[in-house]
Amino acid sequence: MRTEGIACVRSLRSETIPFETLDFLYEKSRNYDTLAKKLAAEVRRRSKEKNVCYVVDGSAGEDACAQILLKSRGVALIDGRSKAGAFAALASVGGDFTAVSAFSVGSGDLALPLVVYDLTEDNIGDVKLCLAERYGDETPVFFIKNGKAKKMPLFEIDRETVAPMTGVVLPKQPLLTKKRFCFEDVVAILKRLRAPDGCPWDRVQTHESIRINAIEEAYELVDAIDRKDPGRMCEEAGDVLMQSLFHTLIEEEKGDFTVTDMLTELCTKLITRHTHVFGEDRAATADGALSVWEKNKMTEKHQHTYSDAVNDVPACFPALLRAQKIAKRTEKGGWDAATFENFERKFREEYGELKEAVKEGNSAHIAEELGDVLFCTVELGRAAGADCEMALLDTVKKMQARFNAYEKLVLADGKEMNALSPEEKDEYYRRAKDDPRA
Repeated sequence: MRTEGIACVRSLRSETIPFETLDFLYEKSRNYDTLAKKLAAEVRRRSKEKNVCYVVDGSAGEDACAQILLKSRGVALIDGRSKAGAFAALASVGGDFTAVSAFSVGSGDLALPLVVYDLTEDNIGDVKLCLAERYGDETPVFFIKNGKAKKMPLFEIDRETVAPMTGVVLPKQPLLTKKRFCFEDVVAILKRLRAPDGCPWDRVQTHESIRINAIEEAYELVDAIDRKDPGRMCEEAGDVLMQSLFHTLIEEEKGDFTVTDMLTELCTKLITRHTHVFGEDRAATADGALSVWEKNKMTEKHQHTYSDAVNDVPACFPALLRAQKIAKRTEKGGWDAATFENFERKFREEYGELKEAVKEGNSAHIAEELGDVLFCTVELGRAAGADCEMALLDTVKKMQARFNAYEKLVLADGKEMNALSPEEKDEYYRRAKDDPRA
């Protein structure tokens, strides 16, 4: 017997059929997978001496050890009634449902309707926490015990006593009654909004009409990160995901690719580019891992030359960010390494050319030389180990806060902003700069 804690033990005792249990292996096992392997090893060891019947409650398909044993030669199966099927019937759940052992509920596919069997006093608390995280504390469930189903909110299940053949059934939930949602729900909602009888605004959107939204939502997520605001990060990360799915569903409607195609592309890329994790490459440092990633990326994108990599930088990137990306890739192709001394000298040359262009007064020449100065500034930033895009954004925010403090000081003294003398401006700027909030 796998354990003495199953219902058929009473039948064996009433018929005076001798048996042994494997309960002693439970205490020696770290988790359910380890237990299954130890059970199978013990059964195989015993079977070398004489014929062995390994008995479990329910169907053999619901027992991990039985699944291991069935891969061996000379094993015969006498299957029993599915526990999950019996539990589902008691909860009036028909058709397809997901069945999972309570011992592996944290790692399985938990799509509704869901039947969880193998509940014990030891695991029922963990099962409740896992299901509550996914579906919510108040989710109505059926607690199955002694052949009866009792309806209750999920958070109450660990207040019940557990007997052999105990489980919990979560019926399918209507979308509008849910308190917790999953990835599939997002897709379902967006499909509903795009349906002929859905939202008039969502129905008429195209890639082009909402393309700027992806940029805006990404920046709002970055802003939430900069603010160190987890609540806003959670909200904005969801908005970024929604934009990605919206574009994917537009393509799914056209028959070009599906959500599954998109997820497959993503997962494949994560695996094939992390060959230092999932393959034969080695990387002991973050820089080493990045080198492996870049090598694999060039291979996947069929970038045979460095120019291919340079030309792959998106044209819609902000100018500073695009300059950084291109400078980094040209350096890999043998152009000047970004040392501070090299580009300090180059910066002085370009700055002198800008001054000459300003003296000429030719606007096109000024713009050209200013671009060279800005690109040299990017190279100086790279050489110093700084992110130019973020550095400029931080300075803009700093100057914004400083101006706010400056204006408050001026107005507090009852003065006009545009009527200050140069000396007064300097004084108010100094005081604003010293303000810790600025």
